[in-house]
Amino acid sequence: QVQLVESGGGLVQAGGSLRLSCAASGSTLSTDVMGWFRQAPGKEREFVARITWTGSSTYAADSVKGRFTISRDNAKKTVYLQMNNLKPEDTAVYYCAARRLVVTTYNYWGQGTQVTVSS
Repeated sequence: QVQLVESGGGLVQAGGSLRLSCAASGSTLSTDVMGWFRQAPGKEREFVARITWTGSSTYAADSVKGRFTISRDNAKKTVYLQMNNLKPEDTAVYYCAARRLVVTTYNYWGQGTQVTVSS
């Protein structure tokens, strides 16, 4: 019901920046929760940050606080992840996800975008 398309990944040197975008479409609701996750080879999927279309609260994982910022553009139904001071350990496939407010798991996922940080 909700389609998510990520973009903005690529290869960047350590200390550099990237901005990921996630365009949402379909049966989106203003109460949906939007999140960014990442998964590196051999590791479990890791939560990165989340935001809602309404309200003022955002939340980011401790591992990225101070470096990554999640934001939104409601008119474009797009969520962004600004990644600064990237480190090699940030290398992963980054996924955009969405969930309804009344459920406990993210059940809509994008295809992912690769972020590679070279040392």
